[in-house]
Amino acid sequence: MTRDPFSDADSRLDALVRPADWRNPRPADRYHWVVVGGGTAGLVAAAGAASLGARVALIERSRMGGDCLNHGCVPSKALLASAKAAAMVRAVVADSLVPNASPPVVDFPAVMRRMRELRSRLATNDSAVRFQGLGVDVFFGQARFVDRQTIGVDDARLRFRRALIATGARVSMPPIPGLATADPLTNESLFDLEQLPRRLAVLGAGPIGCEMAQAFARFGAAVVIIESGRGVLPREDRDAAVVVERALQRDGVRIRVSASGLRVVRAENSAPAESRHIAATAEPTMFDGASSNGSGWTIQGEGPDGMWAETVDRILVASGRRPNIEELGLEAAGIAAGPNGVAVDDFLRTSNRLVYAAGDVCSPYRFTHAADFMARAAIRNALFCGRSRFSSLVIPWCTYTDPEVARVGLSEQDAASMGVSFETLVQPLSEVDRAILESPPFASGRLEQPGANDEPDGFVKVLLRRGTDRIIGATLVAPHAGEMVGELTLALQYRLGLGKLGNTIHPYPTVADAIRKLGDQYQRRRLTPGVRSMFRRWFAWWR
Repeated sequence: MTRDPFSDADSRLDALVRPADWRNPRPADRYHWVVVGGGTAGLVAAAGAASLGARVALIERSRMGGDCLNHGCVPSKALLASAKAAAMVRAVVADSLVPNASPPVVDFPAVMRRMRELRSRLATNDSAVRFQGLGVDVFFGQARFVDRQTIGVDDARLRFRRALIATGARVSMPPIPGLATADPLTNESLFDLEQLPRRLAVLGAGPIGCEMAQAFARFGAAVVIIESGRGVLPREDRDAAVVVERALQRDGVRIRVSASGLRVVRAENSAPAESRHIAATAEPTMFDGASSNGSGWTIQGEGPDGMWAETVDRILVASGRRPNIEELGLEAAGIAAGPNGVAVDDFLRTSNRLVYAAGDVCSPYRFTHAADFMARAAIRNALFCGRSRFSSLVIPWCTYTDPEVARVGLSEQDAASMGVSFETLVQPLSEVDRAILESPPFASGRLEQPGANDEPDGFVKVLLRRGTDRIIGATLVAPHAGEMVGELTLALQYRLGLGKLGNTIHPYPTVADAIRKLGDQYQRRRLTPGVRSMFRRWFAWWR
């Protein structure tokens, strides 16, 4: 029998995060801490409390690890790494740095096998057996509140002193006529693909939509983003979004914005579009079978230029999330919830003072790291009478396109809408030595005579409270912006002024030196005409 590497990796994953032979333990008389949901927030809350000696139960209805491990951060970043490698090889070949080399064709099944292997390797950290070894009673099944102090799972009843709801969120399917019949992909099914769709439509231009659109275009698919708003990354700094939009277009992604009146219909005998990255000799098995018979789906809509239609083989929905609160029996426990999830106060308490919530089920910040630190705050507040406030968390985030976009604190739009008086300093990467040295030519064709188009496209922008060097927000657009934003997050959280960052020595050359250069900009702004006059008088006297 032929060995199936896809099934092997998935079997190893399931054996760790949802063992087929798992038997739920006999419940304790009462738990200090019952956690509902085995995603990031739930795992952090369960492991943290157990390590402190609490009697802990964890309930998961599907796979341990939640979205991050199974359908989010882990598989997506593995794909992005492969896509970036493919783009770099393609650029090197196009610029003749490797003479006589042929344009590369990506082996998409191999990319997906690599992703699944890496995911199963990392799953060890989230495994049921590991948490059992930490002293956590792990239950698989649907949790449901029986009363204000009891949660049921199958036939078991778990009584608790405190509980945490950490059930996360899922894709919200937009009400587009005909979409459901097209078997749309979501983050829960995208990473099960084994063949590359020749033509892919991405509904939504947020972080997930932009990341996956760029990755699949780099793998060789013809990709179009369809967005009802004005452009990509609608919640980010507009200057940053423009840089990302240019990068997507360079990779061949087409973008339709202000799309309205969408509907999906079956398209028969449609000629499959060839991607500009695909060699004529590419094996047909490299693509999703929908392309081979010429069938597909047509998305129809209206935009600023009138009616349009896009025929594709697969549709990825990346346009919104909704909290997982159904079937929890929240009413029985007196827990209030709404469209945005479980309602919590600044201490993460629900309307039932014995029950807390953390992560995507209650947070406007739907990031793994936000869920992590919300869970830590919930432990302190629920089990140790702590007073950790959600509003005190300084939460950065990053979109892992190429270049990346990272942000912390306020954007210019946020500050203006809040009436905050601020001033902005910007450091272009085109003036940062390491960024210039590492910027690839990307088919410039003129390595000996580089031009303006060869300069690195990105920047670091900080917002200062007017009249001070206090940082109130920052946006970074750079190849490793997610690695750089930590320094600015630290400064914002502990109120370290930009002047102090300017006095911090960075290794040369690094892209992060852009932050030091911003400190220099701030110091130069302090050199007012009056101060310059004073210095001239000093040097005139000191002869």
